[in-house]
Amino acid sequence: MSNTIRIQQTEILSDNWYILRKITYDYLNKKGNWETHSREAYDRGNGATILLYNKEAKTVILTRQFRLPTFVNGNESGMLIEACAGLLDKDNAEDCIRRETEEETGYKVSDVRKIFEAYMSPGSVTELLYFFVAAYTKDMKVNDGGGLAHEQEDIEVLELTLDKAMEMIQTGEIKDGKTIMLLQYAKLNGLV
Repeated sequence: MSNTIRIQQTEILSDNWYILRKITYDYLNKKGNWETHSREAYDRGNGATILLYNKEAKTVILTRQFRLPTFVNGNESGMLIEACAGLLDKDNAEDCIRRETEEETGYKVSDVRKIFEAYMSPGSVTELLYFFVAAYTKDMKVNDGGGLAHEQEDIEVLELTLDKAMEMIQTGEIKDGKTIMLLQYAKLNGLV
């Protein structure tokens, strides 16, 4: 337990899909005074994301799917281009991302490498995201991908050159934070 935080009350505001809590806590500020704060935190579990890359072809695999929160915040079509990702559920991060990669992209990757972890929206969401990269080749394609029907996934698989993907960040066609981070990692580290 922290000596600077004391949880006073936790109230569940919603548990419809995931859990939205209102938490009232006391915080010991840098002047040595206790302050009472109240914040909401959305707990959807932790997740994993991956960028598939092909060094010889200089390509990456991304996905496109409808994302309601982007639609209600001004994304006219609601479609978002992003790296493959998923929630851990009860898996460890590596098992999760292997499963999600096959379900969403159709590629069965053998050698995944964790590159870092990051909180993506720490002001309101508890999720810790595990970032991975993996090389892919055409012979690793085992199905069409597209996600799982029972999860109402309708995912388009995209194969783009890294240069085109980087250009799409500049034009605003790619606006997803995790995807931008992975593409920049690939560029900076010479993966493609």
